[in-house]
Amino acid sequence: MAIIQPTLAYIVVYVKDVAKSVAFYSQAFGCRVRRLDDSRRWGELESGQTTIAFTPAHQHETDDITGIVQLPETKKQRPPVEVCFEYEDVDAAYQRAIKKGATAVSAPEAKEWRQKVGYVRDIDGIVVRMGSHVNQSSSH
Repeated sequence: MAIIQPTLAYIVVYVKDVAKSVAFYSQAFGCRVRRLDDSRRWGELESGQTTIAFTPAHQHETDDITGIVQLPETKKQRPPVEVCFEYEDVDAAYQRAIKKGATAVSAPEAKEWRQKVGYVRDIDGIVVRMGSHVNQSSSH
C-alpha cells in the first residue's frame, strides 16, 4: 500500500481572546481573515498554503480530551510554539508589526544561514519570527 503524502491543513494557536488575536495578526502581519465564527471560539487566517487557526487556551472540548494547555507562568518562559512568516522586506514587516502592537524581541539581522530574521511577541506572548526566503540549498 502506498503512503499518501499529507497536506498540512492548519496550525492551531491557543490564545486568550480569539477575536483580538485574529484582528491583531491581520493588522500586524498582513494575514487575510478567512473566518471568525459567531461564538468567537474559532478564527482562521490565510497565510499562503497554510491556515493559522485560533481557539481559546482553556475550553472544555479540548481540556477534557487532550489535556490542559500549559501557558507560561513568567516572562522568562514562552509557549512551545513559534509562528514564522516570510517577507520580501523583513525590515518593513517588522516595523509594521511593532507599530500595530507587537512587542519587539530582536530587530531583523542577517543570519549565518543566509536569511534575514527578526523576532517579536504577539499579544499573548507567542514569539513570531519574521524572515526572508531561504533557498532550499542553504542549511538552517
